[in-house]
Amino acid sequence: MPKLSVVVPMHNVGPFADSTLRSLANNADPDFEFIVVDDCSKDSTPAVIDLWADRLPQIRVIRHETNMGIAQARNSGIDAADGDYVTFLDGDDWYGPRHLSDLVDAMDELGCDFARTDHVQATGTERVIRRPPAKVRNGVMDPRDGIMPVHTETMVDYPFVWAGIYRRHLFDDGGMRFATELRTAEDRLWIWRLHLKARTYASVGLHGIFYRRGVTTSLTQVKDDRQLDFIPAYDALLQDVQQDPDADRFLLKALRTYCAMIAFHIGKVDEYEPLAAQRLKRDARAALQRMPQGALEETLRNIDPTRGRLLSRLRDGRKAA
Repeated sequence: MPKLSVVVPMHNVGPFADSTLRSLANNADPDFEFIVVDDCSKDSTPAVIDLWADRLPQIRVIRHETNMGIAQARNSGIDAADGDYVTFLDGDDWYGPRHLSDLVDAMDELGCDFARTDHVQATGTERVIRRPPAKVRNGVMDPRDGIMPVHTETMVDYPFVWAGIYRRHLFDDGGMRFATELRTAEDRLWIWRLHLKARTYASVGLHGIFYRRGVTTSLTQVKDDRQLDFIPAYDALLQDVQQDPDADRFLLKALRTYCAMIAFHIGKVDEYEPLAAQRLKRDARAALQRMPQGALEETLRNIDPTRGRLLSRLRDGRKAA
């Protein structure tokens, strides 16, 4: 049984696939397996995968006959994984040498359910280190404490699934799968559920994962209705929180984060395709109206005044200009 399974979903990442898979080769270890999920790519991606699969025996390839989205691609990789630990790498990102060995060593030493890591944001030739907003570095903590406090950035606001490593037992019995109905924002819901489910976690200061920003084919760049999946994602989150034994503790944090996401997208509504922009305003208004109104009023009083006024007008059907 391998020590670590790395799940790598790929869809039409031809210009970057070679550097991504080369970084796996630079991290290869007999105790590691690399599960590459080709989500029905139509460019050069399959050929690059085949080339590296021939070179690197640790690579296992799964192919989807139809494009199923990143959530299902990750789930397919999870279902195939045999490692004691599981981690993820997006198809256009890459690892520095020895990153995976350092990550596994940290988990062995800490003994926690999961660990989150720093990452290096790569925009062209610029490199910026981003760190999880954890209270403690290299120490074991309660994941539920990592959700709070309400009014500051916390671990659930660091939604980079690939900036972490997770013990196999979290995925047992079909647990911790990604919501396949979501085309975007699946990572945000997953991170919240992780912090509600797991018992222990840590934040470690490793700088070996490189996140490529500004890729035109990335779902973070699209301005159609796929971006609106943050609304059903946060609806599902609110339902989870309201059913949780600590609902009173976490509800305001969930609402504040949801409201911040609505305000962010409404602030960029002019960048959306026209039909998507109309749907964004309509669906965001409906989302605000179905939130618990007492808790929402408290949230709107305590966020910054500009966002509070915008969201109040949107909810009440007034012009949000």
